[in-house]
Amino acid sequence: MPKLKTHSGAKKRFNLTKTGKVKRAKAFKSHILTKKDTKRLRGLRTATYADKTTEDIIRKMIPYK
Repeated sequence: MPKLKTHSGAKKRFNLTKTGKVKRAKAFKSHILTKKDTKRLRGLRTATYADKTTEDIIRKMIPYK
């Protein structure tokens, strides 16, 4: 089998945990932050896991992570 190419966008956005879950950051925290309240921004800081329906697709994009 030839080597697989890692999706460069996915390698920046996702990580795998030791148990095999796909860890991701939350969206909506890049710009227009002044109108979003502090409580909302604090919640967006925490990492979460990718949905089970997209987990397999993401794993194929980051084969060597």
